Amino acid sequence: MRWPHGGALAAIDKASGALIGSSRFQNHDSAGGGSVEIGWTFLARSHWGGAWNRAMKRLMIGHALGAVAQVRFVVGADNLRSRRAMEKIGGHLTGVRETRMMAGMPVEHVHYAITRASFATGPLA
Repeated sequence: MRWPHGGALAAIDKASGALIGSSRFQNHDSAGGGSVEIGWTFLARSHWGGAWNRAMKRLMIGHALGAVAQVRFVVGADNLRSRRAMEKIGGHLTGVRETRMMAGMPVEHVHYAITRASFATGPLA
């Protein structure tokens, strides 16, 4: 599979036709069965707490796991809303932590992962 560069998944509200969010693949790694990061997911506040995030992630994870063994997510350590959302869709903390620059400031991040096996039996199955 070729991973897109410079593009994103656009989430469109079918009823209104409005663009309500986006997400993208990044940082493909072919080692050890392969992995890819799904990140930079945004949803309009009007669509928080519903089925939208779950539907976007199910679509992207299912697509990615056809080509790689694991999907990774990098979430701000203090971003409790995103961390809870990751856990709800079956993301497992990997123990990996890193600091990424965000708006010129260092921000601590944690890594979550979903594997083919955990996706097949998890809450998105």
